[in-house]
Amino acid sequence: MWPNPLTINGQKQKYTTSLADQIGNTPLLRLEGISDELGTNVYAKLEYFNPGLSAKDRIAAHMIEKAEKLGHLKPGGTVIEATSGNTGLGLAMMCRIKGYRCVLTVADKASKEKINSLKSLGAEVVLCPAKVAPDDPRSYYQKAITLAKEIEGSYYSNQNFNDDNCEAHYLSTGPEIWEQSEHKITHFVCTVGTGGTISGTSRFLKEMNPNLQVIGVDAFGSVLTNYFKTGEYDMSVAYSYKMEGVGKTIIPDCVAFKLIDEFIQIGDLAAAKRARKLAADEAVWGGHSAGGALEALYELKDKFGPEDHVVFLVSDHGSKYLSTIYNDEWLKEHLESKAYLI
Repeated sequence: MWPNPLTINGQKQKYTTSLADQIGNTPLLRLEGISDELGTNVYAKLEYFNPGLSAKDRIAAHMIEKAEKLGHLKPGGTVIEATSGNTGLGLAMMCRIKGYRCVLTVADKASKEKINSLKSLGAEVVLCPAKVAPDDPRSYYQKAITLAKEIEGSYYSNQNFNDDNCEAHYLSTGPEIWEQSEHKITHFVCTVGTGGTISGTSRFLKEMNPNLQVIGVDAFGSVLTNYFKTGEYDMSVAYSYKMEGVGKTIIPDCVAFKLIDEFIQIGDLAAAKRARKLAADEAVWGGHSAGGALEALYELKDKFGPEDHVVFLVSDHGSKYLSTIYNDEWLKEHLESKAYLI
């Protein structure tokens, strides 16, 4: 018999008045086939169950609520952010709910699905070239700063340098994983972009278990891994890549490098193929970054034993990448023809 859709655990469910109430409490799924293949216990934290289909809903809601409490954002104000798409979608959603104007600067490598999603929620999207230095006035970082100075009553959420980014995951994602894993988690594997997800989540998990290992997943072409290893910010190691929301050409304050035990870089093509295989084999339809995180597990499989419990983050939903990694022609043109990405 099908369960009554209006009850959960015997409790009647009332309607909700805000999508913001549905953020968080996403599932933790044990992947049976991959666990058997790797000889360990592998779990996927499915962040695409958030209403905006990504982990970034958590920080969007938290940053806006904190800005309101501190008086940085007032009725009729404008929220500004530089985003690869997912944080922007969360902010656009929250701005629709709360009645704010939303202006987003987006690198032009973002998928068409992400850009159209932002516009569908009423956000004003300013496309900026991805292939410029971060201090170039044309970059999406600098454009956001400029707009924040020009638009009266604006709040620049500045996710790369805003502690509220990390705090959102310390207060929610970390505790959820700890409880859902029944306190058994031994490894947390997560891609690194702004750093909020891996840093906030890891801070909580390491408070619960100081021996827990945190593996940061970076993109080839990013400066983060080199900074982790050498402590030096070196743009000579940076080059263009296709993965969205992973890696950086800046060093965000939100990346708590001391909480990360190991960095591994993953190529665009390997990540894309792993994401497609995850969908085909396990029916988990994740984005490009999810493929990168899972590929890291395969490349580091010798580190995991049969008693370990390895959690990796599925940051967003595959529907945001139908024109890119789930498009055979795009994959062939942009990745398979690039030998250095294989």
